Amino acid sequence: MGFAIEEDRPRRIGGYEIGQDLSVFSIEEIDERISLLREEIARLERNRDQKTAQRAAADSIFASR
Repeated sequence: MGFAIEEDRPRRIGGYEIGQDLSVFSIEEIDERISLLREEIARLERNRDQKTAQRAAADSIFASR
């Protein structure tokens, strides 16, 4: 279960802000941020999928009544 705890812990992306001037970053820094953001998108999608499944299960229980 250590993975779930690690996954839920917030991480900073080196002070990056959405819409920030990208000219201040090196290619390596941009690649690092892209990688971190892709990981975050995947985490968000997994969470959304879990919540969608939970909602569907709840809807099926209450719809059958």
